[in-house]
Amino acid sequence: MKFLTRLTLCGLSLALFLSGCALPALNQTTPTPAPIITSAPMQPTATPEPPRSGLWLDPSAPANLVQAALGWNLPAAADAASAAVKLELALPQPSDPNQVTWVYALVAPFPTLVDDVSSYDLRSAWSGTPSADFDGRPLMMAESTRAAFAALWGEPASGAVKSLPADKIQALAWYDLPAWAIIPFEELNPQWKVMSVDGQSPIRKDFDAAKYPLLAGFRLTAADATYTLPSSNRDAGKMTTIILTGVTALVRATAKTMEIKGVLYPGQDIRDIMREADIAHVSNEIPFYTPCTYPNPSQTKLVFCSSPKYMDLLTDIGTDVIELTGNHFGDYGAVAMLETLEIYARNNIPYYGGGKDVADAMKPLRLENHGNKIAFIGCNPVDTGKFPTATSARPGAAPCDFEYMTQQISELATEGYVVITTFQYYEYYSAEARPWQAQDFQLMADAGASIVSGSQAHYAQVMEFHRGSFIHYGLGNLFFDQMGDIPPQPGIRRMFMDRHVIYDGRYISTELLTGMMEDYSRPRPMTPEERVAFLQEYFSLSGWIPAVETPTPGPTPTLTPLTLPPASSGLIPPNTPTPAP
Repeated sequence: MKFLTRLTLCGLSLALFLSGCALPALNQTTPTPAPIITSAPMQPTATPEPPRSGLWLDPSAPANLVQAALGWNLPAAADAASAAVKLELALPQPSDPNQVTWVYALVAPFPTLVDDVSSYDLRSAWSGTPSADFDGRPLMMAESTRAAFAALWGEPASGAVKSLPADKIQALAWYDLPAWAIIPFEELNPQWKVMSVDGQSPIRKDFDAAKYPLLAGFRLTAADATYTLPSSNRDAGKMTTIILTGVTALVRATAKTMEIKGVLYPGQDIRDIMREADIAHVSNEIPFYTPCTYPNPSQTKLVFCSSPKYMDLLTDIGTDVIELTGNHFGDYGAVAMLETLEIYARNNIPYYGGGKDVADAMKPLRLENHGNKIAFIGCNPVDTGKFPTATSARPGAAPCDFEYMTQQISELATEGYVVITTFQYYEYYSAEARPWQAQDFQLMADAGASIVSGSQAHYAQVMEFHRGSFIHYGLGNLFFDQMGDIPPQPGIRRMFMDRHVIYDGRYISTELLTGMMEDYSRPRPMTPEERVAFLQEYFSLSGWIPAVETPTPGPTPTLTPLTLPPASSGLIPPNTPTPAP
């Protein structure tokens, strides 16, 4: 404690000096960061100096840098001037290879409707004149974070900032919704929503530090080059982004639209989003089958196949992983399923949740990306005879053996994999999770899955955090022809794509991407107004924010000349009694 007190007192003069500095120019091009920052030698002076000794750390240094420096086992210096080794705050210069660049994030509890703020509004909140987005609440942060930005921006206005121990910030923020905080990048976890600032977010692949205001620079000075620190707390080479999607069924009116407007037409508005992800997931329920007939939008028989040429849509959007848990994978028998597996093999796209036999179907899919180990495992609990799953002698979707699943998930998590579990569950045409559905999804999280996702839902369902894991009970349709006209459910047009972020072996964040179906085939990103209404409704239904008085449905669809599809395509049509758990 005495050591930390000396550090704090010794850093006050520097903090006061820096408080008058102008903000750095942030228009440089960001080079590839140096892997290690080494100490710079002291410059010789004309007159002899008293011997230097000990370590001095600026009070604004984040906890991870402090811990790294304390590992050198140096005594504390009386002040910066007498220190042999010192770490000082500096104006952030991401282009300087000799500087430690620390990245911070503007965060709020996950059920927050705001996605982006301007640096002007952020600085206004700091100075005591917050915009409506900030709702007059103080910005929460650790004292070291406050000290860094006070030196860079000037002291905050009275009441504009609340300093707290780092491990207390999130609990208070969730208790005091809406609340905002600034935290170091390494402290992110999925229950925080990361806001972009001026369009820049540190959890995205296109992040440009030179255009981002939440940076602090630190300079290490020492008498020799013995001491080293990481160049940053954010290394793009350690980040993996994964997009999970809901139902894909290239049949009926969707397939007819593809025949009329082109095979690639359904993906035109989400193509770039999907391709940007390191791992883009598609749950394709339908087999590709060469004898498949020309699509009929009015087809009433729920037995489906897709022309093999439709595979071009999945490759064009950058599909990296195929889920095969769908109810309709076996609709045209073993020949069609095996042809489908051959098509995936020719396109070098791995699959899970289904396969040539039960052993192939049930095995986890293990991947490595940017040093992160990620495993997918999935199953279908709906085997009623109508949708038979795989056996030792027959291809098909993976049956749900929960004892096997929990064992596999636990072993994978122990081996350092971030485990993603997906279900082709019973289908419901309302947002709530049924009690038995919650029980099965939570069982996977309890076993060690970081993310549990429902691929079955034609109607998007709610989400929750369960013991640190993120559960989304149903994402809605990705490519399918349900427009909400029969039955009259305009909400069925709405869908989620969940973008998950893995960093240095750890699941750190999720972004909810939202879309609206058009032309019985094509999802498009929601307008800002549609997105706010959709998120507000689902955050309320998830029990995170107060109920909205009147949830705003999607706009009345503009119908194309295609013949309308039948009311339901799934196992459990609307108004069907709920099955027993």
